[in-house]
Amino acid sequence: MDITIIGTGNMARGIATRALAGGHAVTLLGTDADKSRALADELSGDVRSGAVGDPISGDVVVLAVWYQALDDVLGRYAGRLDGKTVVDITNPVDPQTYAPLTVEAGSAAQEIAAKAPGAKVVKAFNTTFAGSLLEGRVADQPLDVFVASDDDAAKAVVRELAESAGLRVLDAGPLAVARQLEGAGYLHMAIQPGVGGTYASALKIVS
Repeated sequence: MDITIIGTGNMARGIATRALAGGHAVTLLGTDADKSRALADELSGDVRSGAVGDPISGDVVVLAVWYQALDDVLGRYAGRLDGKTVVDITNPVDPQTYAPLTVEAGSAAQEIAAKAPGAKVVKAFNTTFAGSLLEGRVADQPLDVFVASDDDAAKAVVRELAESAGLRVLDAGPLAVARQLEGAGYLHMAIQPGVGGTYASALKIVS
């Protein structure tokens, strides 16, 4: 699978690490091409780099950016995400206070779907922390990845990506459930002071 990750931060590193571990090709795009190149140089596998705005060759695009950067990214790729599986990992929070933000569309994922109607939007990875993605496990248990989308084929693509990287996928239902997943992502951040503040925990479904 050819995966483009937009972003060069910790989540981009974590998801790229898992994708490469699963044998996929990764292209990292950042607003600063030098940062993209530096991150690519840190990783092992079939990894390339470039700048946001470069053409996207693969069919899977991961938006590994802050919620506040979505409008800029979507604007740069207006009309160029049609038919692609677009994975939204964002949680709408204030980057200074981490307080949750109200999104008129219901969720960041639904907002993306409205602004890029030709894309197949999937909510995923927003409840996993960057550090745990590097290993793919917490307490010797594989990370759970919750996915929500209105497109079953796009869900299957994200399932293949995650499971090939050693993660466990749980289908959360249609894209409307992204609102609850974003709430769970915020909850996972909010409890960190009570669990050591290391962002090394994971949300796990046990049955």
